[in-house]
Amino acid sequence: MTFTVSVALCTYNGARFIGEQLSSILAQSRLPDEIVVSDDGSRDGTIAIVERMAGTAPLPVRVLSGLEPLGVTRNFERAIRATSGEIIVLSDQDDIWKADRVERCLRLFDQQDDVDFVFGDAQMVDAAGADLGYTLFEALEFRPDERRDVQCPSAFDTLLRRNVATGATAAFRRRLADAAMPFPADWVHDEWLAIIASLTGRLAVIDEPLIDYRQHGANQIGMRKPGFAQKVSRVLEPRGDRNRALVRRTEALVERMLEADFPAEHEHLEAAEGKLRIERVRAALPKNRLLRLPTVLREAKTGDYERYTSQGRAEVLRDLLQPA
Repeated sequence: MTFTVSVALCTYNGARFIGEQLSSILAQSRLPDEIVVSDDGSRDGTIAIVERMAGTAPLPVRVLSGLEPLGVTRNFERAIRATSGEIIVLSDQDDIWKADRVERCLRLFDQQDDVDFVFGDAQMVDAAGADLGYTLFEALEFRPDERRDVQCPSAFDTLLRRNVATGATAAFRRRLADAAMPFPADWVHDEWLAIIASLTGRLAVIDEPLIDYRQHGANQIGMRKPGFAQKVSRVLEPRGDRNRALVRRTEALVERMLEADFPAEHEHLEAAEGKLRIERVRAALPKNRLLRLPTVLREAKTGDYERYTSQGRAEVLRDLLQPA
């Protein structure tokens, strides 16, 4: 099957790397049919670079600029809405695509009609493009069993606990975009698209790097491999708004599931409501750590920490030890 392919690329003060990113897109073994660049208020010459390269590109490059700044997620929604392709490939402004990224994604969509969302691994590189010695999946600690489960009907349960799909490596069908938009305020675009894909169809994982994922200290959304000290600091950092945000996110998911009547909604609604219940309990824990103990231990015995939270037992420790 021949698909039309759009790239949705978002920029914000990306002049340092946008030329290399666009060059890698224009060097694809299977060229996209259009690139839509949505700029979120750059002041550093990003647009000038994009427009100069668009003038010699072998395909249409549309630039959306001078519009209201929206932030990362809403800017991606704006870019996606402006695309016309049957397949939409997401792009950050500072990475480097492998030459066969588009081709490999299209192969999966062609072979599996029920796959709505494809994502893959990435090679982590520094600002100069030098290999950092680990991959995105390693940084995410994305285990083989999770890779299997996220491609099965149990994908919703995996994604309800935590996001494992990075938008910089993702591609999806137009029908998923139509089902998923508008994106809720407390969700990042890629994680929302992934979990909605688990309700509309299936996800597929490419276990090899599709991009060089650049980490340079100014990423709008980045990823570093966590060390032991970082994991400990997560447990001990102040609670802040995290738990309330988890409640809001899950409320938005349940609300959308009830509104939209997705194909696989009914078998997963109970899980979403279970997630909402425990996140509400966690958000209501008292400031005094000793007073949290009975509630946290009771919830731990139910298995809901393992079933619904991102880090399972580590989240039990977090709820017991985190300062208010």
